[in-house]
Amino acid sequence: MARRMTKAQREWRPGMPKKRRSTKIMFASTVLLLEAFVVFFATLAVFGLRRDEISPALILTSGLILSVLLVLTCAVLTKRWGIAVGWVLQLVIIAGGFLEPTMFVVGLAFALTWLYGLRQGRRVDRENAERDRLQAEWEKANPE
Repeated sequence: MARRMTKAQREWRPGMPKKRRSTKIMFASTVLLLEAFVVFFATLAVFGLRRDEISPALILTSGLILSVLLVLTCAVLTKRWGIAVGWVLQLVIIAGGFLEPTMFVVGLAFALTWLYGLRQGRRVDRENAERDRLQAEWEKANPE
């Protein structure tokens, strides 16, 4: 069976430099994936503690949907609106503190981690772009 090639694979030619992945996107994706696991386990905690007060189906469905949204958001982080979706999800996780008060602390910690990852990732991406520019200039001035 033939494997489908990605756009980057189809457009690649020998000697082309490999496009560098965004550190900001990698940091943001890591935070979102970790949050998906935490939300899943928090859902189980709320289910165990509050199933007599809140419908178990509602608890499990909303928790699983939030976990899946966190994972799926990783795929759209390169879009202009992807980071905004991530911020909305941070607020949703913090709001989970109304169901389980510990989530206020956990949500705030993750929101701060999200902010730190975005800021530092952006800084590293700028530094890498400058380094790549200087390398290209050097290679142009010093052909082999």
